[in-house]
Amino acid sequence: MSTPSTANEQAVISTSYGDMTISFWPDVAPQTVENFKKLTREGFYDGTAFHRIMKGFMIQGGCPNTKAGAGSIPGTGDPGYKVKAEFNAKPHVRGVISMARSQHPDSAGCQFFIVHGDARFLDRQYTAFGELVEGDDVLEKIANVPTKSGGGGEKSTPIDRVEVQSVKIIAAAA
Repeated sequence: MSTPSTANEQAVISTSYGDMTISFWPDVAPQTVENFKKLTREGFYDGTAFHRIMKGFMIQGGCPNTKAGAGSIPGTGDPGYKVKAEFNAKPHVRGVISMARSQHPDSAGCQFFIVHGDARFLDRQYTAFGELVEGDDVLEKIANVPTKSGGGGEKSTPIDRVEVQSVKIIAAAA
């Protein structure tokens, strides 16, 4: 659970396209928020990339297999554990950050996505845990990066690398 000293924190995701600031929803997804903060403080996300971009839907990142020199397939990595789902009533609308997962509800670990368009069909099926409070222009720039098929037929692999240079936890603006 969040302590009062960490409850009012935000994350700044610094990318090769600019910065995005996320505020958290510990009231509806406390374990997910704490997991994201823990991984951030460990530098887990630094040097990863947004490996899946679907304009009008979402941008996905957080996979360790997107780091330079990683030998595994982007989009298949995790931190070595899974996080129990915390499905909630927060709607998946533009700017919401949510956990990516496989078919199993409790399969999320580190990968996340930021909604670019209306994705209400994901409501109560994915763990929404925060929202963009600054950097909507950066979300827009990333969502418009040209994509190609990543081998699975879905045209969502960015042609140019969209690097997550760092993610930092900061005190929320008053």
